[in-house]
Amino acid sequence: MRADIANLKYVFEPKSIAIVGASDNPEKLGNVILKNLVDGGYEGGIYPVNPKYPELLGKKCYADLKSISGKVDLAIFAIPAPLVPDVAEECGKKGVKAIVVLSAGFGESGNVELEEKLKSVVLKYGIALIGPNCLGVMNPESRVDSIFFPFYKFGRPGVGDISIITQSGAVGSCIADLAAYYKVGFAKFVSYGNGATINEVDLLEYLGADAKTKQIMLYLEGTKDGKGLLSALKKVNPKKPIIVLKAGKGIVAGAAAMSHTGNLAGNYTAYQAAFRQSKAIEVDSVVELFYVANMFSQVRPTGNRVGIITDGGGLGVLTADAVEKEGLDVAKMSDIGRQRLREMLPARIPIANPLDVIADSGVDIYEKAINAMIEDENVDSIVVIILFQAPAVDSRIVDVLVRASDKKKKPILVVGVGGEYTRQNRKTLDSYGIPTYGSPETAIRALKKFTEYSLFLKDKK
Repeated sequence: MRADIANLKYVFEPKSIAIVGASDNPEKLGNVILKNLVDGGYEGGIYPVNPKYPELLGKKCYADLKSISGKVDLAIFAIPAPLVPDVAEECGKKGVKAIVVLSAGFGESGNVELEEKLKSVVLKYGIALIGPNCLGVMNPESRVDSIFFPFYKFGRPGVGDISIITQSGAVGSCIADLAAYYKVGFAKFVSYGNGATINEVDLLEYLGADAKTKQIMLYLEGTKDGKGLLSALKKVNPKKPIIVLKAGKGIVAGAAAMSHTGNLAGNYTAYQAAFRQSKAIEVDSVVELFYVANMFSQVRPTGNRVGIITDGGGLGVLTADAVEKEGLDVAKMSDIGRQRLREMLPARIPIANPLDVIADSGVDIYEKAINAMIEDENVDSIVVIILFQAPAVDSRIVDVLVRASDKKKKPILVVGVGGEYTRQNRKTLDSYGIPTYGSPETAIRALKKFTEYSLFLKDKK
């Protein structure tokens, strides 16, 4: 293993961090990063570096790296691009194991020579380099955070088991902000920008071996190592699901990707072939990337038969349409299952799938219906549609769904269509690991991806 790859652990779990280019100006990246580390509760050593200041945010500020008497594991660069290679050289001499270079102005803007100079320095010293031209890294567990967005503008996800690798800081930050809103936790976040030395292939393999990571989201514009990417996908995906969003599919978008991170987007057909060969889960939008990843909090289905429970008949019909459109099956409940439901439910409720428990049914009816479908051998997954606006539905529905999900017998997902009250209840359910969706179509698309991956693993056994 290359020395710089081995040193990736210091990117995510450093015991000390230097902020090169720290500032007292709230509009400067160096100020935001320093403040976020201090306010975010990072417990390791924090060393602001800037010759202009004797102190910043209560921390002694150093003129340069060599002035720091203590050991520095990670250095975060928020300085002009032309200065970066020389400061990276200082890091090498200081024994710094990893650097995150936020600065732009390298290969993506045509300055290939400067990027090559930086590469030669970090490879000489075995320094793990993230960037340049990136948003950097976040590890909620260790409170490492190089994201230069203030807390009040950008929510930080809590600790979880999803890791994200993204070429684009903007796309990655949108996903992370969405995850924070719905209280979905992250294991690692890395925006690697140009990927001068450490790229998506290296990061896939690193996170594939990371015990804290259970699934990986990948936003990819282009790659410089197609064979390596395919190999990493094939190696990691059977162990941990990789959900990938490929951008730069068209000619114009491909050119934009080249100017964004300096990576050639290439022929989209070749990427599609790689995803198919590796069984990586390809999605078509940022929102779908998040929604599919969230589905993996559930136990995996053993088949493609879907049970539908609703207190709004029309939404049940729309869900059944979506199930058939996506190539899944609307489950035909077993005779035993139908009998069980008939004995438990009021006579006014027809026993069918979709099962319409009617809008004036309360939480108790939902619980009986869900438990019956859990026990039905002809049902592999359960979609629960809830009109949170209905007067008979109250907060007890959360407890019912959590208890059912905790049985770990079948995946359960929730569809809730509505405004603020509905979104707040969805947020609560997501925080308990129950994936929720704002429309039947979105839910079923995510369920299809989840089911296909689950059956792929089943067939490999």
